[in-house]
Amino acid sequence: MKKILLVEDNKGIREALGDIFTEPEYELLTAKSIKEAGELAISRHPGLVLLDVSLPDGNGFDFYREKLKADGTAVIFLTAKDEENDIVKGLELGAEDYITKPFSVKELVARVNRVFLRQKSTQTDAVIKAGDISYDMDKKEVRKSGKVVALSSLELRIIDLLFTNHDKAVSRNAVIDCIWEATGNDVYDHTVTVYMKRIRGKIGDDVIKTVKGVGYRIDKESI
Repeated sequence: MKKILLVEDNKGIREALGDIFTEPEYELLTAKSIKEAGELAISRHPGLVLLDVSLPDGNGFDFYREKLKADGTAVIFLTAKDEENDIVKGLELGAEDYITKPFSVKELVARVNRVFLRQKSTQTDAVIKAGDISYDMDKKEVRKSGKVVALSSLELRIIDLLFTNHDKAVSRNAVIDCIWEATGNDVYDHTVTVYMKRIRGKIGDDVIKTVKGVGYRIDKESI
């Protein structure tokens, strides 16, 4: 069973997600404050925390940094704070994801399941290789022939999307959504082409395959 702790002071959201994350697949714990969340995190050991940033008794960023991150607990920020600086801050702190309100429940479920899928992976599976490129899904680190590749935060998000879905075609629309979520700006088809060219320039042209009429694919190296 996937154990989730939802830290949210909005009763409507707690009830709505309570109807979505149900047994036998999920166990949903809820807290209205950081105090309640801290107690549940200690006593119930959730596999994932859905964490609001603005809470009655404190800041979700601080709670994550001071408590959850130290314990190695996976976190998805789920908040109305949609400024680019807040999104970047949440991701740079080390959160699994940052989702702004209002949000798509279907998308949230997919992102939650992706986190649990990662947790099922062995330590070996956490590092995916494609040619001379390796991607550490835990560290969010790309290496080329053993050397760390310098990537912008947005380039890394795109790389993460492709490697997370390795051996599957990722649509251009999915890449557009990825860029939009990170920047909040209008994203055009040409924008995707520009970013893919930049990334290929850093990791090599042969790692990311173009799937005609669909999008892109990274093929995991067979071991």
